[in-house]
Amino acid sequence: MKQKYVLIVAGGSGTRMGTEVPKQFLPIGGKPVLMRTIEAFCACFGRDIRTILVLPSSQQGYWDRLCREHRFSLPCDVADGGATRFHSVCNGLKLVRERAALVGVHDGVRPFVSASVIRQCYAVAERYGAAVPVVPVVESMRCLQGGGHSIAVNREHYRLVQTPQVFDADKLREAYAQPFSPAFTDDASVAESIGIPIHLVDGNRENIKLTTPSDLKIAEALLDTPCSI
Repeated sequence: MKQKYVLIVAGGSGTRMGTEVPKQFLPIGGKPVLMRTIEAFCACFGRDIRTILVLPSSQQGYWDRLCREHRFSLPCDVADGGATRFHSVCNGLKLVRERAALVGVHDGVRPFVSASVIRQCYAVAERYGAAVPVVPVVESMRCLQGGGHSIAVNREHYRLVQTPQVFDADKLREAYAQPFSPAFTDDASVAESIGIPIHLVDGNRENIKLTTPSDLKIAEALLDTPCSI
């Protein structure tokens, strides 16, 4: 059985949220978002998963204070955030000790990932080397053609990508050993660029990324609504 890790990347600011406090520290249901995210993984695997929190060094003191205030004691190693998400994941990977391991990378502001999605991502990654959760597109889509023109596309051919994106540790290290490219939008795109095949897992619709003030309202509603999270 390979050791499980999760790198929780939380380098956001409050810019799009319109707050001075970085979005990962904002409370939902009286508890900071980031704590709820960490709890989701610990609830699945308990001591069988090791958590690495990737935070900008300037935010680590504030995080320590929040942990004391909320008596939050789940064990986490902390790595410094980098200039980009790519560099933050590189820093987090340095704390993965074992060669034979599974490493999930998860957005710190996705606290509503379901237990079943987490378990399935790790199970598929253990079998195939890489697993990414996705959900179907429900809106109609158009592709921009330039010059103000666009064409309709078949939404059945597309999926919306979520996290955690889970990989065999050696494969992920190999992917992140290459130079940074602006084309890297997530871990799957980094891995795919060196030929690692990506296996898709059904995600859960509630697993939204909290980015705007309206997302916080949805988050509060999700806490009050029984669902599959």
